[in-house]
Amino acid sequence: MSARPEISIVVPVFNEVDSLDLLYAEVRDALEPTARTFELIFVDDCSTDRSLAHMRALRHSDPRVRILHFRRNFGQTAALSAGFDAARGEIVVTMDGDLQNDPADIPRMVARLDEGFDIVAGWRKERQDGLFLRRVPSQIANRMIAWLTDTPIHDTGCTLKAFRAELVRRLPIYAEQHRFLPAMSRGSGARITEMVVHHRARRFGHSKYGIGRAQRVLLDMFAITLIARFARRPLHYFFLLSLQFGALAVALLAIEIDWESVTLQNLPQWPFMAFLLCLLPAAHFLMLGLLSELVVNAGRVHRESVLQSREPSRKGRLA
Repeated sequence: MSARPEISIVVPVFNEVDSLDLLYAEVRDALEPTARTFELIFVDDCSTDRSLAHMRALRHSDPRVRILHFRRNFGQTAALSAGFDAARGEIVVTMDGDLQNDPADIPRMVARLDEGFDIVAGWRKERQDGLFLRRVPSQIANRMIAWLTDTPIHDTGCTLKAFRAELVRRLPIYAEQHRFLPAMSRGSGARITEMVVHHRARRFGHSKYGIGRAQRVLLDMFAITLIARFARRPLHYFFLLSLQFGALAVALLAIEIDWESVTLQNLPQWPFMAFLLCLLPAAHFLMLGLLSELVVNAGRVHRESVLQSREPSRKGRLA
């Protein structure tokens, strides 16, 4: 393909051989009537079935299909990041390869971008997943993420999203951070909206994700909270963490020690040890906050000095 397409659709694939032909046909049927040029980027995350052979067959029959192949399994976030780097369109749409996302929703999402938004997040309002292993944990996680990151998105885990390309290309993501892209972009002033999308029951194979990834998502959630809300004032974030441990240390000391009879010689051993165990992380987080504040301000001063040093040469050229 020589001309740059308008829309790049990035699809991570891991052992989805039965879904690929149907997915390609649905994407083609959804976008061809819109008269918008597109490319379909399959990112093969080292599939062990015949997914790669099917993708190559699709690529042979349609030059709009592109393939990226990983030599080992890196996960969905790495696959999306590679797709972002390879995408040539002005709009990037992400979706799963298991047919649970409906390609018919893509034109409506692109239309929302045309209204002036930078990100359109899909909302699987009527999810076709298991209740206790998928839907309930997802609802709890979505509410926590929305509260911690101050990003009003109901369904952060929905892969079906539409972005302006310049937005995602400058966002480094890793681990499970693909679900936090709206929160990460919000800090730069991105205009975010969401749209109810059609969610379908899985037709082939089984889900690659389970409750076991909750720990990684939780850790990433705290990291993204720091980036989204405290990148310019990290001392506030670490002070809040330090304050909780400090308050617990004081409470332990106040509850467990009889202040009328205590002396330095007969301090109760276990309450005092618990007090120290809470006091140490409080001091640790406070020091981390001070160091982070120093790093952020040093970087800001450096950028300002570089801009000031370039200003005279700029003025000279203009003159």
